Amino acid sequence: MGSTARGGEPKARRGDTRQRIQDVALELFAERGYEKTSLREIAEHLEVTKAALYYHFKTKEDILLSLFQDLGRPLDELIAWGAEQPRTLETKQELLRRYSAALTNAAPLFRFMQENQATVRELSSIGQLFKDRMFAMSDLIREHDASLSDQVRCVTALFSMHAGLFALQTIEGDPEDKRKAALEVALDLVTQAHQGQ
Repeated sequence: MGSTARGGEPKARRGDTRQRIQDVALELFAERGYEKTSLREIAEHLEVTKAALYYHFKTKEDILLSLFQDLGRPLDELIAWGAEQPRTLETKQELLRRYSAALTNAAPLFRFMQENQATVRELSSIGQLFKDRMFAMSDLIREHDASLSDQVRCVTALFSMHAGLFALQTIEGDPEDKRKAALEVALDLVTQAHQGQ
């Protein structure tokens, strides 16, 4: 039979440990701040030794980079998919729909970025990963020979979805309704830009 942890709960399978470390670390980073969270505290919350934690991650930065890579993978897959599609309005609209869903799934990571901007600036590789994805998405939904106004509409469409995660927190309403409203605005902007061509 499988072994049990304290309290009689079954131990997580070994393959789950990396994910559990990421989840606890992100929770603590959001709650206390990246700088104020130590590897020791992460290990204590997981009820594992620091050595067990080191087996998977040597530093907090390693944990954070792994989160950006893992939670960002759907965005990378979306960008790869978009690059293979015809540059039609329908493709751009589908890119925005899928991007909205991917952003929702990565919301804890984006909240971390908002609340720990100094850390993100210091860890330039993280900021660069985010910028690269944004530029790639922008390239997929805007036409480089379109008018400047239409290119701005397309870039603004992406930022309107980011606003759904952050800026709209001060507006009353269900988070899913706000996500849908932000997506609707983004779709309108891209449609308007496409009609201007």
